[in-house]
Amino acid sequence: MSTILIRPTRGLASLGLRAVWEYRELLFFLVWRDVKVRYKQTALGVLWVILQPLVSMAIFTVLFGVLLKVPSGDAPYPVFAFAGLLPWNYFSQSLTRASTSLVQSSHLITKIYFPRLVIPLSGVFSSLVDFAISFAVLLILMLLYGVTPTARMLLLPALLLLALVTALGFGLWLSALNVKYRDVGYLLPFLIQIWMYLTPVVYGSALIPERYRFLLSLNPMTGVVEGFRWALLGGELESYLSAPLLALSVGIALVVLVSGALFFRTTERSFADIV
Repeated sequence: MSTILIRPTRGLASLGLRAVWEYRELLFFLVWRDVKVRYKQTALGVLWVILQPLVSMAIFTVLFGVLLKVPSGDAPYPVFAFAGLLPWNYFSQSLTRASTSLVQSSHLITKIYFPRLVIPLSGVFSSLVDFAISFAVLLILMLLYGVTPTARMLLLPALLLLALVTALGFGLWLSALNVKYRDVGYLLPFLIQIWMYLTPVVYGSALIPERYRFLLSLNPMTGVVEGFRWALLGGELESYLSAPLLALSVGIALVVLVSGALFFRTTERSFADIV
C-alpha cells in the first residue's frame, strides 16, 4: 500500500508559474479582449495611442525645452522627451492596468478557477501594442529631426523587459492590495504623477549632481528611461547613468517582482471572498 505525502510548495514552485503556462490560451484571450475593447466606441480609436505622447511631448518641449531650456545633449529636445516618454508611458499604463485588473475582473474571479496571476499579466502584455505603435511614431520623429538609429537599438528589448518586470512587480503588490483596500485605486494616479517627476523623463540624469545619482537608481525606471535614450540617441553610457547604478536598478526591479509574486500568491486565496 503506497503512501502519498502532500506538502505545501516552496520556493519558485509556490508561484504557480506552471499553471500560468497551462492557461496561456486564457492569457492570450484576455490580452486580445483588452486590446479589442480599449478604444471601442471612440471617435479617434487607435489614434489616441499616437496623440497622447505627441501632445505630452509638445507641452514638455515648450515648458522645459524652450522656456526652462533643460539640456538634452546633442539631441533635439522633442526627440529627447519622446524617447523618455516612450518607456514611461508603457510602464504607467501597464502599472495602472495591472493594479486595477483584479477588481475589474471580479465577475471572472468569483465564477471559475484559473491562476489569478493571469489577470495582472494580461494588463502588462496588452500595453505592448500601444508601445509598438508609439515606437513607430518615435522612429518617424527621429527621421524628421535627422537622428540616425544605431546598432544599440538591439538592446531595447532588454530595457523594455526591465520596464515590464518593474510594472508587473509593483502591479502585483498593488493589485492584491486593491482587492482589500480600494484606496489604492484613488492613490494610483497621484503615485504615477509623482513617480514621473522622480524619473528623468523631462530632464536628464546629468542635471543631478553625481553624488546624488545613486538615489535616482533606486527607481528602476531611471535605468529604463536613460537606457532608452542611450540606445536611441547615442553618447556614452556614463553621460546617462553608470553601469553599476543601472545594475542596481535591475536588482531592485527583480526583488520587487519576486516579492510581489509571493505576496500575490499568499493573498489570492481570499480574492473571491472579498472582491
